[in-house]
Parts: sequence; C-alpha cells; structure tokens
Amino acid sequence: MVLLLQLSVVYHCGCDVLILKLKAGEPEHGSYKCDGIAMDSLINAAARALAAGDLLGALKRVALRDDAPALALRGIVMAQLGDFVRAKALLKSAARAFGPREAMARARCIVAEAEIALVSRDLSWPARSLDAARATLEAHGDAVNAAHARNLEVRRLLLIGRLDEAESMLAALDPTPLPPASRAAHALVVAGIAIRRLDTKAARAALVRAGQAALQADIPVLMAEVESASLVLSTTAARLIAGGEERSLLLADVEALLASDTLVVDACRHVVRAPGSTVSLARRPVLFALVRTLAEAWPADVPRSTLIARAFRGKYADESHRARLRVEIGRLRAEVGMLADIGATKRGFALELRQQSRVVVLAPPFEEQHAGVLALLADGEAWSSSALAIALDASPRTVQRALDQLATAGKAQSFGRGRSLRWMTPPVPGFPTILLLPGPLPSE
Repeated sequence: MVLLLQLSVVYHCGCDVLILKLKAGEPEHGSYKCDGIAMDSLINAAARALAAGDLLGALKRVALRDDAPALALRGIVMAQLGDFVRAKALLKSAARAFGPREAMARARCIVAEAEIALVSRDLSWPARSLDAARATLEAHGDAVNAAHARNLEVRRLLLIGRLDEAESMLAALDPTPLPPASRAAHALVVAGIAIRRLDTKAARAALVRAGQAALQADIPVLMAEVESASLVLSTTAARLIAGGEERSLLLADVEALLASDTLVVDACRHVVRAPGSTVSLARRPVLFALVRTLAEAWPADVPRSTLIARAFRGKYADESHRARLRVEIGRLRAEVGMLADIGATKRGFALELRQQSRVVVLAPPFEEQHAGVLALLADGEAWSSSALAIALDASPRTVQRALDQLATAGKAQSFGRGRSLRWMTPPVPGFPTILLLPGPLPSE
C-alpha cells in the first residue's frame, strides 16, 4: 500500500514559532510512482526524520524529487530552517501538483502556507483562501487541521486588534476532541484574547490549560511558549501617576484600577475612562495633553504657562497662546463634560470631579513617541511596513516615517530590499506591549 504524506501543522501564538509535524496516512486517491516504482519509502523516511528533528536528513531524502508529497515536505523543512520565501514557493508548487481529486491535500498545503505568512507577518495574504481551505478540511472530516486553520484565522484577527471577530470565530470551535498540541494552541489564543481584554482570571485559567496540554503533547518549544506567555501577567504593564507620585502596575492591577470608581486618564490609549463611560481623545493630541497635565496635578490647579508649554510646546506665552488655551479648554469641557468639569482659577485651571473618588494617570513604563510601532516590533518577528500599517490601522506613509525616526534613534533596524524589506527591534525590558497593542479594552 502506497502511503501519502499528511500535513499536521501546530502553531504557537505569541512568539509565533513554527512547528510542522508530519505523519503518514492512506492516500486519498491513487498512488505516487516514478516510472511505475512506488515512492512511499523515501517519503516515510523523510517524514520520520523531520518528526525526529533531523531537518537535513529529511531534506536529503527528498531534495531531488518534484512529486507533490516531496514538494510539501521540502516546503516544511525550509520553513523550519527559516527560509520562508522558498518554503511558500514549494508549498504553492505542492498544492498545484496535487491532482484535482485531492482537495484535502491541497487544503493542507494552503493552511501551511497561511501559517508561514502569519509567522512572517505577511498580513496581506488572502484570508479567503484560508477560509476556503478550512471549509474543505471540515467537509472531508479532517477536524485537527480544520481547527488549526481556524486558530490561524483567529490569530490574525487578534494581531490586528479585531477582538470581537476573533472571539466570535473561536466560540464556534470545541477543543475537547482535539489532540494535546492543538488544544494547547487553542488555549494560547484564548489566553491572548483574555490578556488583551484585561481579563486576567480568564487568561490564567487558559494558560493553565495550555500548560497541561503542552505537557501532554511533549513538545518543548510549545511548553516554552506557554511559559513565555505567562510572563506577561507578572511583568510591569504600566505606571500609575497620582499626586506627584509614581508606582508600577501589573496587568491585574490595571484591571482592578479600570473597574474602580477612579477617573483614569489612560496615556496608553489616549482615552479618559470612568465606570461605564469612555471618551477617546486619540485623534485630539492637544486636548489629551491638557487633560493629562490637569490629572497629574489634581487636586491642585495648573498654571496657564504650564498648560501652554505642555499642549502647544511653546516656550513663551503671549496673548495669542492664552486665547488659544481658552478655546482648547472649552473644547475639552465639551468632550469630557459627562465625566468631570474644568474650573478656572486665578493662575490657571483645575479638574473638578463629579462622582469619582480620585483622578490618576495610567502611563506606559517608558514614554515613546512611536510606542504603538515598537509594541508590535517587540514580539521579535520581522515586520514589513505594510503589515504594521494594517495592524495599526494607519497609513503606510505614517508608519514609514515612524520607522525611519526609530531607525535614526537606533530603536529599529531593517534588512532586505524592496518588497522584502523587513523591520525588527530587540525587545525593550518592561515594555507594555499589551496595553499599547491595537484593539479595544474594557468599557470601550
């Protein structure tokens, strides 16, 4: 009996480590032969070598073959070796080489190609192709790879901050019948959504499930990924500024703060929060600078000269600056009027609370002009400027200017040319990646 290579892809969310495992199975239709000679023995040997971690041994057995299973296996090897461009080309060739009656084999190649695209941060890869491949796998009863394809779709939505869609898609998947590695991948995605939602209790529970499943799967890199994801909960996420003092906050502390009756001026998302209400000033930088300055000084007032310096960056205040300040304060009153009032004093202005007990500023551990770009680059993967623009929902030109400024400051570096140009940066210790990543937080 001739055996056909089956693809089983396990994807780890977080640092996006690609692990492609192979197993042998029965062919969907027909057999693969070369001049009438069955070619299953080399395929099986290569698959076993790859499963054992012998990449070069697997590649040596199929390097000169161009039949569909060999092309797929070569693509997997090249992906594990880090040559994503060559891997995608081989998998595309394998998908074309599989006959029209072997829809499931082609769908598996498409899922593997989609995973490589996600790992290499190619967010422009057509999501419809992955959705169609998932439907094909479900129709043919391949529940494991269909679940993996759904996990990839959810991971992409999570990466670009579309949490509602990610949760809706994930809710349709029951991980109970899946093998341990797939259950671990599912739990990691659930934990990722919970962390972005600042639901630390649900995140811890999901990480516990992921750790147990990873232990059953006995995949060291998967266990390491679960451990790495768990560190987010014990790492400084933000600074609390109140009454002229600062202190560090963990993610659970931020969750508790946002659930309290405190008026929070969130410098991570540029919003003003109160229980049950949120006012976004993300596109009003002058107004946010004013409200942050007033919040940092509360309950005291702030001199007009200080407000002008912080909001308008002017060294000297003349009558035109003071007139503009009055206009901007009026606009700020209109924006945050339901949460707080802004009263005039002899020397400036002060925040006046309505129902809240106090005012605090929630700030990143490190102030950075292009914090959103750095938050995405901090995952250690190589990003294209177009992928960053998609994830941040910003124009490519804006993102490119930010990258150029970060490169000049030595905070980002590029490699490659043209369409292959990618950007990376070493992780910044204590950088609040979760709070700065795109997507809604509670009460938004």
